[in-house]
Amino acid sequence: MESKLQLIRSHLYISAEVKRATAQSCIYDIYRASEAIVKCLKSSGKILLAGNGGSAADCQHMAAEFMSRFRPNLDRPGLPAIALTTDVSFLTAYSNDIGFKGVFERQVMALGKPGDILIAISTSGESLNVILAVEAAIKLGMITIGLTGQYGRLGKTANIVIAVPSIITTLIQETHLSIEHILCELTELELYGE
Repeated sequence: MESKLQLIRSHLYISAEVKRATAQSCIYDIYRASEAIVKCLKSSGKILLAGNGGSAADCQHMAAEFMSRFRPNLDRPGLPAIALTTDVSFLTAYSNDIGFKGVFERQVMALGKPGDILIAISTSGESLNVILAVEAAIKLGMITIGLTGQYGRLGKTANIVIAVPSIITTLIQETHLSIEHILCELTELELYGE
């Protein structure tokens, strides 16, 4: 039992350390991302989100917070956000017929417009389908926000990069969730006040 308790304690401490390091190195980038999101929404733009696996779940979670609400007692309209990870018919048809690497790029090209935001999430920073979506979004005149770890091509591709200072997938994912919640909260505060 003691070894399991130590594992629990160790994971929580290490996760807290990664969040502490993120608070030191990423707060300006998180602020820049929130300002871009607010500017987009004030200009009648929308938010598209792309990622794989756990990051796909993050996309759906974040889109739900924007469309529904983040703060429980806030009565506000829905904010236009689309997780590009949710259309199973499109994802399976395109992957089967053409290939998986273009599933997000294709949706960005069809749904995106200048001034929109693409939030691209990849813990490794090497997800080709996410990178291709970012490149397509930039060509369209969209603003791209990359959530990643400390390495990878996504960090060199997106307009605004929030790079969690870790290489451990689980710790990056846990920190991404905190950042995503912060972005939702800052957006609501800016658009709808206290």
